[in-house]
Amino acid sequence: MRVFVAGIGTEVNTFSPVFIGLDNFKRTLYALPGQHDDRPTLVTSPLIHARKRAAAGEFELIEGTVTWTDPGGLINGQAYETIRDEILGQLRAALPVDGVALCLHGAMVAQGYDDPEGDLIARIRQIVGPKCIIAAGLDPHSHLTRKRVENSNILIAFKEFPHTDFVERGAEVVDLMARAMRGEINPVMSVFDCRMIDVFPTSRQPARGFVDRMFEIEKADPKVLSLTLIHGFLAGDVPELGTRMLVITDGDKAYGDKLAEQLGREVFAMRGKSMPEQLSPEDALQRARAVGRGPVVIADMWDNPGGGVAGDSTVILRALVKAGIRNAAIATIWDPAAVTHCFVAGEGAVVPLRFGGKSAPNCGDPYDAMVIVKRLVRDAHQSFGTMPVAMGDSALIEVDGVEVILNSERSQAFERTVFSSMGIDPMSKDILVVKSTNHFYADFSKFAADVIYCEAGRPYPNRAQLTPYRKAPRTIWPIVENPWE
Repeated sequence: MRVFVAGIGTEVNTFSPVFIGLDNFKRTLYALPGQHDDRPTLVTSPLIHARKRAAAGEFELIEGTVTWTDPGGLINGQAYETIRDEILGQLRAALPVDGVALCLHGAMVAQGYDDPEGDLIARIRQIVGPKCIIAAGLDPHSHLTRKRVENSNILIAFKEFPHTDFVERGAEVVDLMARAMRGEINPVMSVFDCRMIDVFPTSRQPARGFVDRMFEIEKADPKVLSLTLIHGFLAGDVPELGTRMLVITDGDKAYGDKLAEQLGREVFAMRGKSMPEQLSPEDALQRARAVGRGPVVIADMWDNPGGGVAGDSTVILRALVKAGIRNAAIATIWDPAAVTHCFVAGEGAVVPLRFGGKSAPNCGDPYDAMVIVKRLVRDAHQSFGTMPVAMGDSALIEVDGVEVILNSERSQAFERTVFSSMGIDPMSKDILVVKSTNHFYADFSKFAADVIYCEAGRPYPNRAQLTPYRKAPRTIWPIVENPWE
């Protein structure tokens, strides 16, 4: 048996002013055949597991290009076509193949393409024919379109948010594909449209209990091969925006349809109940002070580069300075120009600097201050599990008593290494501000005296009923109260 693996991934916020071109992919991850190292990333886990299975003699592996870039705005249409056609050319050269494993995200949107992943999968199906098994890994913050379902056999997304299970889900993609190629199973997908869009952190109830229930059903029900809740992606203005329940059964479509609806209606019943309380910057700082010990973690949850925005808001920084709080650190504020100025000035320099607040409305004004350049790091990285996350050239500055990390490659805060990589001991701070919606929680919750979610401005369109969608359906909750009428 022969298996082809390739992929292209990113998450597109169609309202973001930070556009994505070919150079973005090449700066972040652009692994030509055989060039990817053996560490799985959020998108490339299926490739690493396919290598392991091929090394064990299960099948012959042909690698194609695997590429990823950090979330942003629309992808340049020509850039998408260039990568797509490169992968399709590699696939044609690999024929015949019995299986195709794709490393995807699921929330891409390119100029001229509302559904790039569906376009890619459909073109692959035309090349390989109806008998080849096509399997793909996805992020739950994606768009589960009809085209993707109709042209593939197996689609599996992470169950956890934070996405701490990306290694396991990559193994699941490859395992089901291999079993299907051998004829041991007949994967059939059933999808239920929950007619809603929401955010489901699995670090808290009720989403935590629902994910645990999915695991229990997979373990106990011999008819079920896989269960996936596609959360959807609020900031993607596409025709099939929304939450979907996906069930893969072993050849029993009717059973899968029934279970998908049952579970999907349970998801609809959770609407509006899963997000944590979101405080204003002033209330967040007041609560942090009341804790009486540190570090207290404040999540600047909507200025999250992982959601495609710039990550250069200055709103919480201003609130910290105004409140007279000094023993605090912020990770990170994206400003390549300010980083360049700091590198020219050098470590130890005291210089006037304008930084942050440049990318879009609702993220505060640029911050002007005399700053101390405390540390400079070329090609800085943080970690997220086994995955290194690039921050680019980065500068640690002190402004009005607060330490701020300026980075040149947009990156949300995943783990405490976002601070320690720049010489900050996170345990020594009273307050740590992180730009992340929930991925930070997996690590920071292990040591935080308290975790506070803060709504500071509105750089990310986080309320569907107020978002100026042009393509998304208007008949989903919360845009309408009852989409079933």
